[in-house]
Amino acid sequence: MAIPTHSPYVIVGAGIHGLSTAYHLAMELKARNKGSGADIIILDKSGISAGATGIACGVIRNNYFQPAMRELMAHSVSVWESDPEAYSYHPVGYMQISPESMHADVGSIYEQQQAIGYDSTFIEGEKDCMDYMQNILHDWQAQGITSVLHEKKGGYANNTKAMYGLAKKAEAEGVRIISGVTVTGFNQDADGAIKSVETNKGIVETDYVVVGGGPWAKQFWEMLEQPKTISIKNPETGVITHDIPMWIYWSLQEGTLGVDPNMQVTNDGKMPPVIHVDSDAPLYSDADGSLITEDMWGIYYKPDFHFGGVQGGAAPFIVDKPADEVAVDPYGPMSPEFIVGPEFAHMWVSALAHCQKRFSGTLEKFSKEPSGGIGAFTPDSFPVFDVFKKNCYLIADSNHGYKMLGVGQLVAKDICGDESALLKPFRFSRYAEGKLHPVSNSPFPWS
Repeated sequence: MAIPTHSPYVIVGAGIHGLSTAYHLAMELKARNKGSGADIIILDKSGISAGATGIACGVIRNNYFQPAMRELMAHSVSVWESDPEAYSYHPVGYMQISPESMHADVGSIYEQQQAIGYDSTFIEGEKDCMDYMQNILHDWQAQGITSVLHEKKGGYANNTKAMYGLAKKAEAEGVRIISGVTVTGFNQDADGAIKSVETNKGIVETDYVVVGGGPWAKQFWEMLEQPKTISIKNPETGVITHDIPMWIYWSLQEGTLGVDPNMQVTNDGKMPPVIHVDSDAPLYSDADGSLITEDMWGIYYKPDFHFGGVQGGAAPFIVDKPADEVAVDPYGPMSPEFIVGPEFAHMWVSALAHCQKRFSGTLEKFSKEPSGGIGAFTPDSFPVFDVFKKNCYLIADSNHGYKMLGVGQLVAKDICGDESALLKPFRFSRYAEGKLHPVSNSPFPWS
């Protein structure tokens, strides 16, 4: 497809945010008689779902300690539920299984889920938690668990299949998705607004730009001439800390255990909820009994016929390099650096066996195919959704991305003049204003 010389709306990135924004913007323009999908193009240097979206585990949950995140996720779950077939969505539910150190945090999540009408069940106490889990999975054996938050909504979606379904919806509205086009810069008018997008295939004049850059958020941030470091106000003390890097990278750890997905079914033969376990119990090797860690650890997993096994991951770790020295490309499994190795497989499968007896002795079945990638994280590990240069909407998801299908719908409304209350807590100004999100006791930076 040839690149046009002008498009009213240019969306950069054909991952979940770019596709969702394009589809919902097309619908908004049509409903308001302000245009149609034909006014929108999506540019991607590779193709649909070629970045972080394409390697995502696909988990969809509402389990967040932060009220703003929880409300935003409840909205996104409703969007997933709006067309489960097109979105390849499996509403199996989600379980947060935790030790005593997280009991109060998870209890507050449950209370606030009830306040917004989000269907979930909360189990407390070690014996009751064990009984509840064994009633679902007979071989459950994780010790030291004192709370189980069972979200009846949520689940997972097949990552690329869902995105092709979303792309089909967007194209049906007239949106053009153009692959093989790398955005290299933005040109501004005299007032500082973006007037055109520079690419390796030519210049596209435009009225509005949306950037859904995923792991490439830092590169687009710099193209938009934004600061490498920022100042953050402590909401409790009022003290301002300067020169904090805007971007850091975390290495994502995910993989697949190559067993029959039917191996992980419930006692009544159904697909189980997505399981997320955080634990402070010592983790020992399922291979030789050696101690892997005495520190807090966490894993998540689910059976998935799309991946052909049991798929999931563990807490990421910070890339030990300044952001300017991190090479995002080649991305994902093609990277020579940022893919999981045997240490992850050893830890993750041992953790599976720690939780369920059926996984003991399965380490040799871990897929040897490269997996994992990196994510571009903001200073507080939460998204930035905001307008820069007057007419460029930046969607920087801080690796919360895949589950956030509904963000594109809210961004589309923002663009059309209806400011979203759900996106307002994620404006860039929160750092200077000290309007930060509360921090939980989870080992995951995004919980």
